Amino acid sequence: MDETPVSLQSIFDGWAGYNSSLIGALRQRTPSELVWRPKADMRSAGEIARHIALGRITWFVRMDAPGSAEAAAAVPAWSADEEGNRHADETALDICQDAGALIAWLERSWLMIDATLAAWTANDLAVPYLYTWNGQQWAIPRQWTIFRILAHDMHHGGELSLTLGQQGIDAFELGALGGHIVLPPLGTPA
Repeated sequence: MDETPVSLQSIFDGWAGYNSSLIGALRQRTPSELVWRPKADMRSAGEIARHIALGRITWFVRMDAPGSAEAAAAVPAWSADEEGNRHADETALDICQDAGALIAWLERSWLMIDATLAAWTANDLAVPYLYTWNGQQWAIPRQWTIFRILAHDMHHGGELSLTLGQQGIDAFELGALGGHIVLPPLGTPA
């Protein structure tokens, strides 16, 4: 029986392509397209992209993932909630009108994710870290956090696609392709 550990890169194959789709949706966006809001109380496309990048860093730091300390050091300000959990202060990063800066933060946060997927195996997914929420301390497995951030990327990627679409901008990879630009291998029917 093969005892070779299963790489997280093989398990989460396709996530890098989704990150590329997020970046592609932002490329060549003007400042006015990035700051436009469908309603006053909704995020702009730039705010959504910033939220994706900093959400990744906030949660990967909590589980001390490879590359997370370096990514966190670049965040200009952090805050703590009433239970002591640290959060990247999104408002301290004034980049929502700058496609190049937003892309750079998505790339920076992706380097951290990619380093984690390269370093950890399926066996590492069950390793827990402590997190306090709602007055209770939880033992959060790494798998929970990785899935949470993958789902977070997809949720807000859809929101980004809709926000751009309401402006008449087609984010083809996020919309028509669902963000999944990695093609499966060709094969012959069985």
